[in-house]
Amino acid sequence: MSAFSEYIVYADESGSPVLGADANDFPVFVLVFLIVKKSYYAQEVVPKIQQLKFDFVGHDQLILHERDIRRQSGAFAFLQVSEEKRAEFMGRLSSIMDAAEFQLCCAIIDKSKLAEKYADPWSPYDLALTFCIEKTAKTLREAGEEDTEVNVIFEARGPREDHHLELEFRRIVGGQPKIGKALPVVQRFRWVPRFVDKRSNSTGLQLADLAARPLGLEYMRPTQDNRAVKILRQKMVFPHPKCFP
Repeated sequence: MSAFSEYIVYADESGSPVLGADANDFPVFVLVFLIVKKSYYAQEVVPKIQQLKFDFVGHDQLILHERDIRRQSGAFAFLQVSEEKRAEFMGRLSSIMDAAEFQLCCAIIDKSKLAEKYADPWSPYDLALTFCIEKTAKTLREAGEEDTEVNVIFEARGPREDHHLELEFRRIVGGQPKIGKALPVVQRFRWVPRFVDKRSNSTGLQLADLAARPLGLEYMRPTQDNRAVKILRQKMVFPHPKCFP
């Protein structure tokens, strides 16, 4: 039986994978794989995020969600108390993200261009998943890994959606991607997709969530200043996200 990888992967998305959905507000689908060494994650990343939560809300059950933070809503309504409080929280969170030693693989599917180019296009999620798995495999191989079990953590979306995603995931890692040729490096690992409830309060999933939307916005508005992307750029395994088509 293969040894466990020293790394773990957390996946999250932004935008709808349905063609035509959110055509005006967010017409792209973004998938992010966050790759982090398990020992560093457990010893450095998780404790800092936990302390952040303790300092601002007094408990560690707060789930970092980019949309709620941006809107200062729900559990993040406390950010409306004062500009100073919001600036302090955002500053701390940005510092943690900046200092954290993780890597990002990102795929952005432009749904309008996909529909224009192909009469019967593949699912944006399936395409993005292929790109992210391939890039992650290359990254792990460059880190000196081979023939290890790689756990990829997804947020559960529902029985039907999770079943479809797992089937496509296993098709890709089994050497049958829908697009392009199978990359031998992908099959050098034993991939295990795991679906967890959002309420699991996974730090890794929360960090992946914080990365997905800003990278999509940069694609849509490349001239707009985006402070979050300046941090995320340093984490990319390739200079730019994979954009398709």
